[in-house]
Amino acid sequence: MSDFTQRFLFDDSDVRGELVSLNDSYQHVLAKHAYPQPVAQLLGEMMAAASLLIGTLKFDGLLILQARSSGALPLLMVECSSAGELRGIARYHEEQIAADAGLPELMPDGVLAMTIDPTNGQRYQGIVDLDGQTLADCLTNYFATSEQLPTRFWLCADGTRARGLLLQQLPADRIPDEEERQASWEHVITLASTLKTEELLGLDNETLLHRLYHEDALRLFDPRALVFRCSCSRERSANALISLGQEDAEKLLQEHGGEVVIDCQFCNQRYGFDAADVQQLFAGGGSQAPSATHH
Repeated sequence: MSDFTQRFLFDDSDVRGELVSLNDSYQHVLAKHAYPQPVAQLLGEMMAAASLLIGTLKFDGLLILQARSSGALPLLMVECSSAGELRGIARYHEEQIAADAGLPELMPDGVLAMTIDPTNGQRYQGIVDLDGQTLADCLTNYFATSEQLPTRFWLCADGTRARGLLLQQLPADRIPDEEERQASWEHVITLASTLKTEELLGLDNETLLHRLYHEDALRLFDPRALVFRCSCSRERSANALISLGQEDAEKLLQEHGGEVVIDCQFCNQRYGFDAADVQQLFAGGGSQAPSATHH
């Protein structure tokens, strides 16, 4: 399994953790666009972050991380479903991107939005400024300002592999005393902060956790698979055309030489609709392409 998250718990403290490793899904996203290295790195970090976050939420649906700015990287967006399906995309101005550019240079005056879109229930969105030196800093700030459980992130990506570590303080259970709880939390955070990028990228989970916490009792649970999968479809593209109304859809046909092509920006899939398709859509015939005998 090359793409997965893996949860762990400390037996003697109220802290949980999660590790993520992305290879195939990360490569699949990068293969769709020729991203500059700094953009590819940030996109990998955001994919790792979304994968970690989906494990902290008990719901069926979609988590969307979206960063926007007025800089060289106007958009960074990753979606992760509760089923472990990932996709991501970035919009950038290549001529403005230096080889060593980091988050502050790429996304000045940026904002980070986290959207929870459950299959059943109300959509929720939280927004925070991108005011950290790294994406991990910004996500840590998000949890600090939104009055949620204290949470820390460590993220890295190198254009080949993306990795991440999340630590989260749980409600009081094993340690009821507040001072002891805080000391326990600071203990696990301090040790995690010694982690080097090359260790996070290069070590397997068991080795990494042993190196950090060999004096602490913890349990490592079974991994949970992740996979790249785009949610685009011909049906969704057809619904977008239907939402325009028949008159506007037919105008689009005329403007585009008799065929409307809808491109998925995430996976580069193309869905074409000619006059017969559009007629079929508005006649209630569905989104499947008409047969060759259709007139």
